[in-house]
Amino acid sequence: MPQPSLYYSIRLVFVCAVLGLAACKREGGDEKAKGVDGKPAVEVKIPVEVALVNRESISSNFQGTAALEAEAVAQVVARTGGVILQIMVEEGEQVQRGALLARLENDRQRLSLAQASANLRKVQNDMKRQTELFNRKLIGSGVFEQLKFDLETQKASYDIAALELSYTEIRAPISGTLSQRLVKLGNQINSGQTLFRIDDFDPLEARVAVPERDMQAIKAGQPVQMLVDAMPGTVFIGVVGRVSPVVDPKTGTFDVIALFKDPSKTLRSGMFGRVNIVTATHDNTLVIPRVALLTEDGKSAVYVVAGGRVARKSVQVGFTGDGRSEILEGLNAGDQVITLGQNAVREGSLVEVVNAAKAVEMAKSIAVPSIPNAGIPNAGTPNTGKPDPAQPEVAAAPAGETAKAK
Repeated sequence: MPQPSLYYSIRLVFVCAVLGLAACKREGGDEKAKGVDGKPAVEVKIPVEVALVNRESISSNFQGTAALEAEAVAQVVARTGGVILQIMVEEGEQVQRGALLARLENDRQRLSLAQASANLRKVQNDMKRQTELFNRKLIGSGVFEQLKFDLETQKASYDIAALELSYTEIRAPISGTLSQRLVKLGNQINSGQTLFRIDDFDPLEARVAVPERDMQAIKAGQPVQMLVDAMPGTVFIGVVGRVSPVVDPKTGTFDVIALFKDPSKTLRSGMFGRVNIVTATHDNTLVIPRVALLTEDGKSAVYVVAGGRVARKSVQVGFTGDGRSEILEGLNAGDQVITLGQNAVREGSLVEVVNAAKAVEMAKSIAVPSIPNAGIPNAGTPNTGKPDPAQPEVAAAPAGETAKAK
């Protein structure tokens, strides 16, 4: 057992060490609280920009890429051979179904039709005389039946000759735009040779491969926006025309066909663009700029300014798109969230809002769009990733019309 004097000596050393450490902390704290020449330090306000939490409409979207295709395409093929004598249309012209496109030489076909017509008239006259004899019982039924068969044969021969003659006139099988002329005047063509191509651009369709997880969210009739590379800044409005009922097992996607009517005739088959399909819309919901969100370990939060101080609040995020995010829980309308300067602040920091008046003015000027999320040609969604802030803001337009970017 240790001696009493040694035991008390150890306790005394321990108590002195604790008191010394406390004194050092108090002196350090006092020095920290003092500035130059012993005067108290002034806490610096950190400049930040904020946005007000506002109630707006926001939509969930699927984004994909697709090339435009004509809904109907016809390759006009010659059904008989011959030399082209006339060409009635040129590329780019509108044609109606049944319109004459070209005419071939038809001497042989006209002569064949004339021969068939003469043979038919002969048999018809014979039939008329034989009918009178048959009614008077002067010929047998076998002779009369044979004559009926000859008449039907000659009618068929006449129809074939007329059909062959009609093949020398090349006509449009569908209405649309003549997109290709593959022959010239005087060319010798063969049966089965392609002469023209006709595209029906009304409407144009875009075929988009959509992941199977979105199958229940996309239905025929939903609004679609498309931004084509050939005309930057112009958004074309269409609708979902058809939805494939099957999923491709190799890719895990199903096809969605969007239809675009373009009265201005500026869209063309083959143009490439980005497609947005509005899958759902939430009206009168809390919305903040997406840049205000902080994400850490899969959880979202924002910095809120209240009384000149910063508070970090956890939030639950809903739809995201058009550079905005829906807030389901954690904020109230009118709260100020920091959009610029988050990296310089922490919980309790003293801040100075440099755009307070502008934030209020912007919040008051926000109007709910007439077409949900019409200005988000390249917005991110919960399924497709991040937004593209470089994309133009686009005014909504009625279906079948275009909208110009601001």
